[in-house]
Amino acid sequence: MINIELLSPAKNLECGLAAINHGADAVYIGAAQFGARAAAGNSIEDIATLVQYAHQFRVKVLVALNTVLTDDQLPDAEKLIWEIYNTGADALIIQDMGILKLNLPPIALHASTQTDNRTVEKVRFLQDVGFSRVVMARELSLKQISEISSQTDVELEAFVHGALCVSYSGQCYMSQANCGRSANRGQCAQYCRLPYHLVDADDNVLVKNKHLLSLKDLDQSDSLEEMMEAGVTSFKIEGRLKDVDYVKNITSFYRKKLDAILENNPRFQRASAGKTTILFEPNPEKSFRRGNTDYFLHDRKANIVQQDTPKSLGEPIGKVTYIGRNFFEVQNGTLLNNGDGLCFVNKHGDLTGFRVNRVERKQIFPAEMPKITDGVMLYRNQDQAFEKILKGKTSERKIALQVVFKETATGFSIQLTDEEGISSIFEAGCDKQPAQKPDAVNDNIKNQLSKLGNTIYEAADVQIQISSPWFFQASQLSEWRRLAIERLDEVRAAAYVRELKHEAKPATFTTTQLSYLGNVTNKLSEEFYHEHGVEDVLPGFEVKAEEGVPLMYCKHCIKYSMGWCPKEGYKATFKEPLYLRNNDQVYQLTFDCKACEMRISKTDAFI
Repeated sequence: MINIELLSPAKNLECGLAAINHGADAVYIGAAQFGARAAAGNSIEDIATLVQYAHQFRVKVLVALNTVLTDDQLPDAEKLIWEIYNTGADALIIQDMGILKLNLPPIALHASTQTDNRTVEKVRFLQDVGFSRVVMARELSLKQISEISSQTDVELEAFVHGALCVSYSGQCYMSQANCGRSANRGQCAQYCRLPYHLVDADDNVLVKNKHLLSLKDLDQSDSLEEMMEAGVTSFKIEGRLKDVDYVKNITSFYRKKLDAILENNPRFQRASAGKTTILFEPNPEKSFRRGNTDYFLHDRKANIVQQDTPKSLGEPIGKVTYIGRNFFEVQNGTLLNNGDGLCFVNKHGDLTGFRVNRVERKQIFPAEMPKITDGVMLYRNQDQAFEKILKGKTSERKIALQVVFKETATGFSIQLTDEEGISSIFEAGCDKQPAQKPDAVNDNIKNQLSKLGNTIYEAADVQIQISSPWFFQASQLSEWRRLAIERLDEVRAAAYVRELKHEAKPATFTTTQLSYLGNVTNKLSEEFYHEHGVEDVLPGFEVKAEEGVPLMYCKHCIKYSMGWCPKEGYKATFKEPLYLRNNDQVYQLTFDCKACEMRISKTDAFI
């Protein structure tokens, strides 16, 4: 059977614990330094706490050190990696190939999506140099994933939910070029979320003040089984900057989706232990969401951009049908609650938000009446009732135990066996006295041994094997149960086996020349590529910013999304090249129609 992993994000320890409790099979978290989300660092102590809790459920903890490093950062990175290994963490997610030349512990290595993993050749190379898993580019189709899977042996991880970068990951330099904040060092300033004018070579404005590079959020929840069949074994939720409510809701949503598939497909099984019971109805539309798209999974689509706003729209409620003096009516208005946050896109294309003061049947009374018109589509981006649910107990995760209470020559024993078949035996010596109420003995034993509510276990079956109805004090059985659980915890902890780093074998890189796109920012990384057949290695953009080179490489194409694709038969009525303009920032667009790619370069045009 093939293990299927649901991989959830952890901004911090609280989010990591919530992810586990709501069904994650693995959690990824940033360390104090060198993670691609600089604002989501965590101490070694917190990572160790997360690891200890996770491993009880056989949940893996993956630690992200996926930035490019300078020469003087490498010694600190090596020290940090050993500290991470000593916490018991299961793997490192890395981008910088210089790390492979450090003195590393035998910890598994995962190639970050920022290593730009789009081809069979690239994935096979990463496999051969010692990576046990490759995080694939978000832009891949099912066909491309299947081709990679069929020609490699490495585990394949794919993002299935969350924010999308418009550029191929690891190939965006706009933030570094404009303000010195490198996306490859976890400091992206998100220039892709800004509004732009689209102008032609004659400075005619074709599109005015729209978020032309701001993609909708990824949602491939309807394609999970197809992705399994194509070779994906780890399904990754984006969100290491998201709060705990997002982690609870989205993890629960995908847990339920995956469980339904696993129940009906015997080829696949869950990668961790324990049964997760979700105590609410998860809904991805109620968490941060810029609309949704399955991106390029089922080939190219035009509607992958949220042009009106880079903010969260939330769930669509319906259109406004009537406007009164201090209220309005809307389709499905009865679904709303006092205190909800609503929003709409006004006639100027701006997102306008307001708070609901009260709801009376179909009439919505805002705290302050917005300038709203008939027919406007209304969205709810804050659901008070749903948020209240998320603040309470929303899940339960338990490991089923088989319990055998047996009489011995000197007393009694409790044998506990978990789902993996791991057993422990606790033996207690004591005197045996006949019970005054023999008919109640077995019920008393079963009741006391089943009281596991403050542990991660539940008693699936309790068997009692005694020669006579002996007398037991409830407190005595309770204490034996506690000691038996402690013994089982020790045995299960000792039985956990971490995956070791894969051995590298001879491998030649996919090209003999490496441009700034290789993101080489230290001498060890340069040595690594030379050792693998690369003759010319240029420094990364963060080391030497080349003039005139593309700052973004995108599968998203503005011409296609606007219906102007020449391959679709469109005859241009504008003069190229096209430009994006935001105040004094101007970028030239070039289109590689053969590869169906768009490139964005900074220019002095029209300044």
